[in-house]
Amino acid sequence: MADPLILALDQGTTSTRAILFDAKGRALAEAGRPLEQFYPADGWVEHDAEAIFQASVEVLAEAVRKAARSMSDVAAIGVTNQRETVVVWDKASGAPIHKAIVWQDRRTADACERLRKAGLESRVTEISGLLLDPYFSGTKIAWLLDHVDGARARAEAGELLAGTIDSWVIWKLTAGAVHATDATNASRTLLFDIRKQAWSAEMSETLGVPLGLMPDVRDCAGDFGETDAGLLGRAIPIRGVAGDQQAALMGQGCIAPGEMKATYGTGCFLLLNTGETAPVSKARLLTTVAARIAGRTTYALEGAIFIAGAAIQWMNEGLKVGGGPQGVEKLAMEASDDLGVVLVPAFTGLGAPWWDAGARGAIVGLTRDAGLAEISRAAFDASALQTRDLIEAMRADAPEAFHAKLELRIDGGMSRSAWFSQRLADLTGVSVGRATYQETTALGAALFAGVGSGVYRDVEEAAAARPKTELFKPAMDSHHREAAYARWLDAVARVRA
Repeated sequence: MADPLILALDQGTTSTRAILFDAKGRALAEAGRPLEQFYPADGWVEHDAEAIFQASVEVLAEAVRKAARSMSDVAAIGVTNQRETVVVWDKASGAPIHKAIVWQDRRTADACERLRKAGLESRVTEISGLLLDPYFSGTKIAWLLDHVDGARARAEAGELLAGTIDSWVIWKLTAGAVHATDATNASRTLLFDIRKQAWSAEMSETLGVPLGLMPDVRDCAGDFGETDAGLLGRAIPIRGVAGDQQAALMGQGCIAPGEMKATYGTGCFLLLNTGETAPVSKARLLTTVAARIAGRTTYALEGAIFIAGAAIQWMNEGLKVGGGPQGVEKLAMEASDDLGVVLVPAFTGLGAPWWDAGARGAIVGLTRDAGLAEISRAAFDASALQTRDLIEAMRADAPEAFHAKLELRIDGGMSRSAWFSQRLADLTGVSVGRATYQETTALGAALFAGVGSGVYRDVEEAAAARPKTELFKPAMDSHHREAAYARWLDAVARVRA
């Protein structure tokens, strides 16, 4: 294949997209379909798994067609997906027994609380690297087995299969020939022993999920079979799989200890590569699999910020600042530097490292001189200051991963603002590298598939295809930076109290 291409399937929470890349990491064409959300009860979120598969086939074909290329030019497919969303389906018919339960769904909160009160969370964290939270997949699978008529008996009889969205799509693309996931998605289920790299019989018993349901766990750049020839016109190897945040970590080229990335969307996910060390977090960060290549596992610390870009959206919708995000940014740039207004956007509680579900938002430090401009700036600063919270927690948990040339590589909607990128560098005291190409999640899936199919010799060659970055260095003096952070910590303490 003279000019091998790689096709990435990016199955997200609100859309299903495919992007066709060349071996230099350049996007040639893309296609997408919106994904309908279902809200059957308060706090419940579901997706139609069959619709996800149909959209996947459509966008894979359309992306190649848009590039005026042939499927014969495609060396491999890489898959990345919304993590923690689960499907349980009939092994014989391939029909889901229920809609997919989405990662945002909170229906298993009571089950998690019961396990926590039983004193099991420390053991769950020790094995899985995670916390007892309905966010993760295991309790969702147990709920389906207990609430769909006959499901648990059918699972025990070996009639059902379960998996995250990657597993479901792969099973369907291969016409049921392959039931597999990768180590990054497995590490988000509560059922996977991240150090032994195997499903945990202890967690299976704790959560009530038979391991016979679960897929084979393979490397991120592994063999996941071939697509059924009737779907895309020929059988195409599937050679790369990773959960969305780990795919973005790869797409940002964060393959060595101390390299980290943050994706700023509605919320923010920050991941720090810790190499082959799986640190136990004292700050209740998550320890997760960053990647597994050729049987070698690397780990990451992960912190989640619940509200990032959503604070800017609130300024538009709640405080009626016009002009979209750009309107809020324009106001923020006009704010006085000296008033010290702080916004803590704890609209749904605080995420890592605070994990305070009862906290609520507040604006602190208002004076007669303060107005919408200062609140607008505080809305942007909140994302930067929450990022510093995570960096400080990670520095304490994994000091050996930090080094003098530390750089935070960023992507996502907020990163498109050069002003915010500079503000982020100023308030964290860390150099910020903004990706010039934003679709790093899809690119990461393509790079994993490129390694798995031999387009790249190794992960280092693949990472060299990552997008160039624009560097923003801290320009704020340390006195002002530390004063801003002290105000932030004081405001957080107030909303927690």
